[in-house]
Amino acid sequence: MSPEGPITLVAPAAPPKGLSLPSPRVRRLLRSAAVPLFLLAAAFVLRAFAFAAAVIDTDEGLYMLQAREWLRGNWPLVGVWDMHPVGAPAIFSVMMAIFGDAVWVPRLLGVLTTWAGAWALFAIVRFATAPPALGLAAGLLYLAHTTLLGGLATNTEILFIPLTAWSIALGLRATRRALEHDEAPPFAKILGMGLMIGGALAVKPVAVFEGCLAWALLVGPAWWRGLLSWRRVVVYALTYAVLCALPTMALGFAYLLRGEFDAFVNGTFIGPLRYAGSPVALQDAARFILIAVMILFWAFALVPPALIRPRVKQGPVALLRWVAVAWFIAATGAVIMPGMYYQHYFLLWLPPLSLLAALGARRLARVARPGLVVVAFAVLVGGVSVDAWRSSTVPRLYGAIGLGGPDPVREVAAAIRREIEPGDPIWVVNYHPALYVLSEAGLATRYAFPGQLVGPYWRVTGIDPNEEVARILSTNPQVIVVDRGWWPHVRPRIAAMIEEALAEHYDLAAVVYEERGPVEVWRLK
Repeated sequence: MSPEGPITLVAPAAPPKGLSLPSPRVRRLLRSAAVPLFLLAAAFVLRAFAFAAAVIDTDEGLYMLQAREWLRGNWPLVGVWDMHPVGAPAIFSVMMAIFGDAVWVPRLLGVLTTWAGAWALFAIVRFATAPPALGLAAGLLYLAHTTLLGGLATNTEILFIPLTAWSIALGLRATRRALEHDEAPPFAKILGMGLMIGGALAVKPVAVFEGCLAWALLVGPAWWRGLLSWRRVVVYALTYAVLCALPTMALGFAYLLRGEFDAFVNGTFIGPLRYAGSPVALQDAARFILIAVMILFWAFALVPPALIRPRVKQGPVALLRWVAVAWFIAATGAVIMPGMYYQHYFLLWLPPLSLLAALGARRLARVARPGLVVVAFAVLVGGVSVDAWRSSTVPRLYGAIGLGGPDPVREVAAAIRREIEPGDPIWVVNYHPALYVLSEAGLATRYAFPGQLVGPYWRVTGIDPNEEVARILSTNPQVIVVDRGWWPHVRPRIAAMIEEALAEHYDLAAVVYEERGPVEVWRLK
């Protein structure tokens, strides 16, 4: 008998007839799947406008074209030349082999890869044993900011960030276990991380900086605490290096068997070196960096509270903070390595910047009254995320390309299809390479990226562009596409050769007006 009276034991309510509660294992599985499913839904919502326009970034169309030709037996760098490794068209070709070559296919790939990157950020926070709300915030901030800086296109940075992020996640987990539990990293982690970084390097070599950071996180603390001998460190290092090089070596061997190793070396190694050999001036580099910082202004505004006189100097949050700082430094090295500072290069800042911004929002939220801390944190993270999404969305709504308004690229593709049979060779002089795919046309040249043949980056190819242009014109492509808005960027001698050929052998079939000016479709007489 209790002081309040007799105790009545009430049996738990039975589930409704015909229904049964999930087993504990199923409930655990549902709880584990909640965050990745939420982040996947957020990725679709935040990147929905990526599915509207035919072209967001010219590079993406080149990877589509390379993938299409690869599926037809014409390997990248041979069928379609570029100055990047073939990892990006390899990933594109897998998606296009499954779903076809429609524009939404690479955009779906972008949704999946940004989702994987956001999930990696959540895993990093959990591996550090920091509060899960930080991981969810970092993931949302990352997804929202990938809609900026050209990130709505599925470019190389969008493709390999998940690989480097998951490698850093594994490295961070190894760091924590070495510091807290005196555990040396198992050899299996070397295998997984090495192959992931190797995959990233096969997409773009700048991943080397983050690959080094992941290696340092995996091995450094364990060696410092005496958990790994020098001999074992050397074995781990050699294994890691081989695994990082393995995807590229495997691709090189495949090209060697086809007798096309020279094309592989030229496009994968020599071309990028030529490109990096002409960096922009220091003043221009500073201006481009400032522009990127201004675009990401509110994310950067949340960073100082995370770094200035932090209250927590040990434990999971402190570990997460210093890893994010080291990661941002490594990402900055990757950004400046090519020496050109295109906006999509700065996408590499986003994972560590999102972690630091989430930490800053957490500290600012703690200034609120105890009952409002969670609300303040949600408002800060949600506000910055929505502002990033708004900044990328308003121009697209205003332009209405693919959203009820005309899409010039699709209109040009339709004009080309009216003039050719599928597979007929055409030459897109200085417009988007995606036209070859959208119009189902063949190629008059394997140098399909305009800037590498008729534009300022012709030196990266290692060929005489004047001779190649003369060869193209001698074959009389069925259609020639000229973008007059970009015509001043075509080298004068080549421009004169094209104008002469158009006057003698071609009729103007269609004109489509772009924001920059008219795009002309010329058909063979």
